[in-house]
Amino acid sequence: MPACWLVAAVGVRFRHKAAALGRTVAPIQLRLIAFGDKAAYPSPIEGEGHLRPISICPAAKRRYAPRMTQAAFPDLRLRRTRRTGWSRAMVRETHLSPAHLIWPLFVCDGSGNEEAIASLPGVSRWSVDLLVERAKEAVAAGIPCLALFPYTQTDRRSENGGEALNPDNLMCRGVAAIKQALGDDIGVLTDVALDPYTSHGQDGLVNDSGYVLNDETVEVLVGQALNQARAGADIIAPSDMMDGRIGAIRAALEAEGFGHVQIMSYAAKYASAFYGPFRDAVGSRGLLKGDKKTYQMDPANSEEALREVAQDLAEGADSVMVKPGLPYLDIVRAVKDNFAVPVYAYQVSGEYAMIEAAAAAGAGDRDALVLETLLAFRRAGASGVLSYHALHAARLLGA
Repeated sequence: MPACWLVAAVGVRFRHKAAALGRTVAPIQLRLIAFGDKAAYPSPIEGEGHLRPISICPAAKRRYAPRMTQAAFPDLRLRRTRRTGWSRAMVRETHLSPAHLIWPLFVCDGSGNEEAIASLPGVSRWSVDLLVERAKEAVAAGIPCLALFPYTQTDRRSENGGEALNPDNLMCRGVAAIKQALGDDIGVLTDVALDPYTSHGQDGLVNDSGYVLNDETVEVLVGQALNQARAGADIIAPSDMMDGRIGAIRAALEAEGFGHVQIMSYAAKYASAFYGPFRDAVGSRGLLKGDKKTYQMDPANSEEALREVAQDLAEGADSVMVKPGLPYLDIVRAVKDNFAVPVYAYQVSGEYAMIEAAAAAGAGDRDALVLETLLAFRRAGASGVLSYHALHAARLLGA
């Protein structure tokens, strides 16, 4: 086996402190141990002594040649099964339905208020009352989950992002309104990060030199996650990329009686150029000081993404996310091949804007572009996709 497939063992250790339980939870250790083209790690559920094998090299699962039929043309004509629609449907390998979609929505102040976002044509911010109407549309279209992001007014932003801990903030009001109106007819996923609340636009607390502090930020994120769980959030989705935050949030949720609340970790979130319109949507673009390269991942790295995913799973994540989407389908596939867990992809704002621009310029049919790109995520191995096209796509799929 090529030595490059696995040349080192990775050790990850973290400790949960659950003060409410009156004890310190023992550390969970994660080790990757070389076995040729395989590796193994102890499952936190099974215990330290049980190794669960994972494939490190995605190519190990995609050796097509030994499984290929040996027939030659004209005995083998691959176009036979493509001849008719019913036949193509019979052999279709990948399927896309509304159940595979999560719809991101932006929440703003006011009543009866819709604010169009110029850099995201067709996307708006919605006041809480109209947010509930959008949620009803999602249920009718078969979309199982919404992802909420707040547009926090400048006067409520601060250096420490304290508004994130306000039980009456936009996020919490939006969650509570949707759950009161629709209950378990739809899931609500909430973003955990401080950038919608800080005056400097960073995802965490910063020191005097502008460096984002890890451990101090995690303490605030734990409070933010609990705040959202109390409002009724079904899935907590930390997008901040601080080390150790999944374990800290999971311990806090368990200690506070929220063991049923899921965590979808933004495990492989890259420092990407595709986030611009999103920052307009949440009002942080003009505020951002510096960049986010000290905590979001380098776009050049892929093996590091597997380490991030492994650590977050060991700390208690129920599912993981890759962000952005289409430029990182290789990462989606690598995560899917290496971990038997749900993996989601975020078709981010820049990707959405590019499709809209292409359609407006006549470079392609909008409906076809939307469905083909979403299908590509599924073909790469994504369990689902967060997309601003979700409602439109769901209606196309249900037509």
